[in-house]
Amino acid sequence: MSSALIIDDHPIVLEGCRRVLFDAGFDNVLEAGTVLAGFQLYRRAKPDLIIVDLAIRGSGLAGLSLIKRLRVRDDQTPILVFSMHGDPVIASRALKAGATGFLAKDTGPKTFLEAIEKVRRSQPYIAHDMAVQVALLGSRANRDRSDLTARELQTLALLGEGKSYAQIADGLGVSYKTVANTCSSLKEKLRVTTLQDLVRKAVLSGAGLTDSA
Repeated sequence: MSSALIIDDHPIVLEGCRRVLFDAGFDNVLEAGTVLAGFQLYRRAKPDLIIVDLAIRGSGLAGLSLIKRLRVRDDQTPILVFSMHGDPVIASRALKAGATGFLAKDTGPKTFLEAIEKVRRSQPYIAHDMAVQVALLGSRANRDRSDLTARELQTLALLGEGKSYAQIADGLGVSYKTVANTCSSLKEKLRVTTLQDLVRKAVLSGAGLTDSA
């Protein structure tokens, strides 16, 4: 008997995944709607495959920290990321965290089934066009960080965890204005113009992989 665990908070996605997994021959499909519930269910059930979304509602990109935490305990069970983020930066961080494969949610059932079949044999899976984009990131993954201050590095890490300015201010014991000014400095040093791009930089740099699950 083979089992799979889906960690996702979207009912329609859960239903679609369940059907594909049954078609793939899994006898038991378990579901969790939060990172914490997913980790606890993994510990109880020890599934043969884990499918995880990265952006569980209200938790930023906590799926990344979940993957890392799972890998501390288990380096064998295949983990397939099934994400709404079709972004090579996000894919790169998921794979570096320990995911066996990465698949965007705009894919079709046939491709989803192909990814499942591949990762359940412990073979890495990533779509070819995404793999090319991820490879191109390597040459610039760690640039522009040598001149960041300790406060800027802390702020960048918290942005990578999906924290808001207010949450960062509270966590660091500084004012909201200080955080805003720090982020403005980060944008200038990292040569980005928007908060979204700054968060992408934070994720790419390895921030946000704390064991918060």
